[in-house]
Amino acid sequence: MTFFGLDCLTKKERELERKLRANDREYNLSFKYATNAIKTSKYNFITFLPLNLFEQFQRIANAYFLFLLVLQVIPAISSLSWFTTVVPLVLVLTVTAAKDATDDINRHRSDNQVNNRKVQVLINRKLQNEKWMNVQVGDIIKLENNQFVTADLLLLSSSEPLNLVYIETAELDGETNLKVKQALSVTGDLGDNFEKLADFNGEVRCEPPNNRLDRFTGTLTFASQKYSLDNEKILLRGCTLRNTDWCFGLVLFGGPETKLMQNCGKSTFKRTSIDRLMNVLVLCIFGFLAFMCTILAIGNCIWELNDGSEFTVFLPRQDGTSAIFSAFLTFWSYVIILNTVVPISLYVSVEIIRLGNSFYIEWDRKMYYSRNDTPAEARTTTLNEELGQIKYIFSDKTGTLTQNIMTFNKCSINGKTYGDVFDYMGQRLEITEHTETVDFSFNPLADPRFQFHDHALVEAVKLENSEVHAFFRLLALCHTVMAEEKTEGELTYQAQSPDEGALVTAARNFGFVFRSRTPESVSIVEMGQPCTYDLLAILDFNNVRKRMSVIVRSPKGKLSLYCKGADTIIYERLHQSCSKLMNVTTEHLNEFAGEGLRTLALAYKDLDEEYFSHWQQRHHEASTALEEREQKLDELYEEIEKDLLLLGATAIEDKLQDGVPHTIEQLAKADIKFWVLTGDKQETAENIGYSCNLLREEMNDVFIISGNSPEEVMLELRNARTTMKPSALEDSVFLPASTHGKRSKLMADEVVSGEYGLVINGHSLAYALECHMEQEFLRTACMCKAVICCRVTPLQKAQVVELVKKYKQAVTLAIGDGANDVSMIKAAHIGVGISGQEGMQAVLSSDYSFAQFRFLQRLLLVHGRWSYLRMCKFLRYFFYKNFTFTFVHFWYAFFCGFSAQTVYDEWFITLYNLVYTALPVLGMSLFEQDVNDAWSFQHPQLYVPGQLNLYFSKKAFFKCVLHSCYSSLVLFFIPYLSVFDTVRHDGKDVADYQSFAVLTQTCLMFAVTIQLGFEMAYWTAVNTVFVMGSLAMYFAVTFTMYSNGLFLMLPSAFPFIGTARNSLNQPNIWLTILLTSILCILPVITHRFLMVQLYPTINDKVMFKVRQAKTKLPPPTPRARIRRTSSRRSGYAFSHAQGYGDLVTSNRFLRRPAVSRSSGFAHAGRTTTSFSPMGRSAGYSPTGRPQNTKVNNVEVTSLQMYRTIGEPSL
Repeated sequence: MTFFGLDCLTKKERELERKLRANDREYNLSFKYATNAIKTSKYNFITFLPLNLFEQFQRIANAYFLFLLVLQVIPAISSLSWFTTVVPLVLVLTVTAAKDATDDINRHRSDNQVNNRKVQVLINRKLQNEKWMNVQVGDIIKLENNQFVTADLLLLSSSEPLNLVYIETAELDGETNLKVKQALSVTGDLGDNFEKLADFNGEVRCEPPNNRLDRFTGTLTFASQKYSLDNEKILLRGCTLRNTDWCFGLVLFGGPETKLMQNCGKSTFKRTSIDRLMNVLVLCIFGFLAFMCTILAIGNCIWELNDGSEFTVFLPRQDGTSAIFSAFLTFWSYVIILNTVVPISLYVSVEIIRLGNSFYIEWDRKMYYSRNDTPAEARTTTLNEELGQIKYIFSDKTGTLTQNIMTFNKCSINGKTYGDVFDYMGQRLEITEHTETVDFSFNPLADPRFQFHDHALVEAVKLENSEVHAFFRLLALCHTVMAEEKTEGELTYQAQSPDEGALVTAARNFGFVFRSRTPESVSIVEMGQPCTYDLLAILDFNNVRKRMSVIVRSPKGKLSLYCKGADTIIYERLHQSCSKLMNVTTEHLNEFAGEGLRTLALAYKDLDEEYFSHWQQRHHEASTALEEREQKLDELYEEIEKDLLLLGATAIEDKLQDGVPHTIEQLAKADIKFWVLTGDKQETAENIGYSCNLLREEMNDVFIISGNSPEEVMLELRNARTTMKPSALEDSVFLPASTHGKRSKLMADEVVSGEYGLVINGHSLAYALECHMEQEFLRTACMCKAVICCRVTPLQKAQVVELVKKYKQAVTLAIGDGANDVSMIKAAHIGVGISGQEGMQAVLSSDYSFAQFRFLQRLLLVHGRWSYLRMCKFLRYFFYKNFTFTFVHFWYAFFCGFSAQTVYDEWFITLYNLVYTALPVLGMSLFEQDVNDAWSFQHPQLYVPGQLNLYFSKKAFFKCVLHSCYSSLVLFFIPYLSVFDTVRHDGKDVADYQSFAVLTQTCLMFAVTIQLGFEMAYWTAVNTVFVMGSLAMYFAVTFTMYSNGLFLMLPSAFPFIGTARNSLNQPNIWLTILLTSILCILPVITHRFLMVQLYPTINDKVMFKVRQAKTKLPPPTPRARIRRTSSRRSGYAFSHAQGYGDLVTSNRFLRRPAVSRSSGFAHAGRTTTSFSPMGRSAGYSPTGRPQNTKVNNVEVTSLQMYRTIGEPSL
């Protein structure tokens, strides 16, 4: 049993094949299969304390302070009280444990919520409600409409004809279009008869648990017959049952063995790069501390041998104490005294800073999405500064970059475009959410959610324009959509792809309503008149054809072929008479594509009865051929899809979330590389890549990797790389092993001339991620400006992230919104969840969450950069002040006989980090900003120093140590020389130990405070109060503790009676303080002046601009529309899937008979009734979810509109 992973099943050997028997728990339990319970928490009540303490003491500093505590309880060594270490150590451990406990309690709650869901299980011949976690492999369960699938199931039967079910797989692959599954006929006959189901004793042999979502192999043995099982008969956990009243399934895999959980990945403890650097530096500091203590111990030994005997008169030794033993004790004494080089207050302060910056994220109103009442949330407080160092972003597409809503945006019909809005002067208007929409009240069957703004198109429909009617008739007939009408007039479309749903919905609103279909017919309503077309053939879509056609006979007996597909494919098959129309439509298509719309060309052809009869006979023979069936069908399709007449083109918008192109553009300026990892098809992802400005037509080339073998993939990758950099094959791109501490070689960044993109599909990526090819893939991909991986599984997403982490010295961020993104979010250094339409799984696994993708730029460019800047400034200053404080002890040791005497008062040592310097450095770390958020957006290049670790690194640390060494020399020797052989104005001696201690610690306070003032670029009232208040607090506490009253109360605790009063009233003391402060700060000012003048950084240049602009805000970044002269991209041809034509004509899709209905149309004339749409969008959403109202701004070029063909009316 393991407490950390999801794998709760202990097995002696790996499972090679799954065997199970329906309704036989005793038999199935013998294999010890996992139950359906899941576990994502790390601890339980018993294991929390030991495991959590074990994890915390893996942090080197915590172990170090525990070691110090042990030393401090040894009287012969310690000169400081034990409670000075134990109190802060316990505080740190308690706060961290409380935070970890809270996080794990939330995980337990999430697990319990899922495990305690109820499902109906067939037990003892009746259905019983059982918790999900009690479901066993081999159980038969019943699911009802809109329920989540409980476990991985073999579909047995359903309420639908031919045992079909409709499922939504958004949680698995991000796609919300419905998919169809069908049970075996032998199990479908069981129906919902409990007796038959209870008697079912089929045995299943299938593949063992794995993470492949796209395949399943197995067999079912029942009634002495063996049946083949494939992925079309399996319902996976995480899917949702839609538009199906009920279904029964046999549990094959449960809990951690389901494909969903196999793809989830393991939770890992995430640490920032600064944390990892701190561990290295702490080790260096320990070594340096040991080195200093060794020097001082050797000095003590030498001093004892040479001068120690002179002091034995008044400093008698214990019997048997030698110089060597004295040196040994001195070593450990100085370990305690000099431990302030790594004070535990450092870690307390770091946690406070991170907590404060987390609150800033959650309080940011500019990251609050009012529409869903969703604020940004920092779900972890330990990774804030890492947000300022991101180099690679891995993003999902559906629901993350897009809203997953398709809208019918524009169209071109017979050489005229529709969709733009013009004023009375003929000037094109910008379409906004306030633009008037078309009134569809003349059509009672219209979808109230559909919106269109160009009134000219509905007028053309009402005026019975023959080309416009033919255009929408094609959209109403040529598709594989299934209609459902449970109540009169309320149509619901089950679309195989969102594109098809949007097109059929558009035809519906413009008066051509698709209502029902049978395998032999399609019923529509044309402008109020019901019509039934005979469906004679469907020429189905595939990835080679990139088009689909239907052959129908109208009610008047006319034979027609309607075709839609990728415009380049349709153009090749047009009649010569369409050349002029084709040129104009091409301009329109280029215009649409330039706006990022998904284009589709429409054409038709009237058929001769005699020819079609002959063709139909040959089609039947080809479809039943045993050999080369696909090739013969393709030849027949090519033959009949010729000499088509062009009708026009459609333009569909896959609605991006607001601000996506601008956000990606800003992140690119910040030198952040953006990779899209999506489960969608290639062209769908490419379209979005162009729409969101990730791919651009100005790029030198976009490489498509689609090889079907390792050799092909390797060749394509090498060809792409040599195209970008001809010398790439010979160059070595690995950094020397001495530059990093990891076992795997780190791959250096390569510079190429020009900009390139890379698109790779899922099966090619599987080869590219193999051990012998992964470096080739990564090297090629990293040379590209943008990378899109299509058709990837959730586990492949995580593998891509891990590959970049393995070979690139860079910080990664993954962002997604569905369960299919969880493994990627867990694998990245930082995971961001979008609380979108696909559930909360991504959010629950993320480190940060918000509602809109556009908030990512504020998270990184503002909060991330500020957090990194603040943390780095804090660490630099904290090490400076503590090293300076500690090194003074080191120099003093040479003047006190290496006796481990402290140079400061013990109370000052105790309060220095806790009181005197705590608030000023916290104030800087919580409020510091070099420039405000507006300037951060104006200059995204300010983000680059974080990626290069310029603010805090080993080099910066050693500079800090050298600076501290210099300051400590000044702070010790200037006061020492100023009071050496010096008397007061009244002739009394100044050079006593206590007076020197007060002078040195006062000089130290002024030096570190002035240094802090130079570090801060952003002064607030709080900062000022903290800085001035700390100095005032120092003097108030010092005068109080050195007063007569406290000495009389506790003479041993307050021995410095009157020292402050006697020392600080001398002018030469204040002159010494002034001199030490100037000498400490002078090199800092000189260095900064020279660096700004000679080698200004991007920060220096921007801050100079800010000073020039004084208090004015910078002008807002222009957000011009992204305009391109672009190649056209068909959305339909790639988002569609092969095989639905067969489904439509095979009688497999039929639903229950629809309700009786009338055409429901009013007169087709103009109506004066105003129409207020219900719902929130013009978009088509396959799941019927509420949608966004905002319509993106559009800009088009006005083209000459004219008619070019005069075909007979259809």
